Amino acid sequence: MATNLALDDKLIEKAVRIGQHKSKKEAVTAALTEYIKTRKQKEIIDIFGTIEYDEEYDYKKQRSLK
Repeated sequence: MATNLALDDKLIEKAVRIGQHKSKKEAVTAALTEYIKTRKQKEIIDIFGTIEYDEEYDYKKQRSLK
C-alpha cells in the first residue's frame, strides 16, 4: 500500500544510520515492528496478576503427556 507521510528527515536519517538499514522504508518498517512488539508486551504486563489460575493444576504432569 503506497502511503505519503510527512516525516522528520533528520529523524529518519538517524534511524537509518543507527539501525544500519539500507533504506528509509526498511528503517520505518523496523520501527513500526518494534513499536507493535512493545505495545503487545505492555498489554501482557498490564494483565499480569489479573488472571486466576487453578492452584491444583500440575503443569509437570501435562508435560509428561506429550
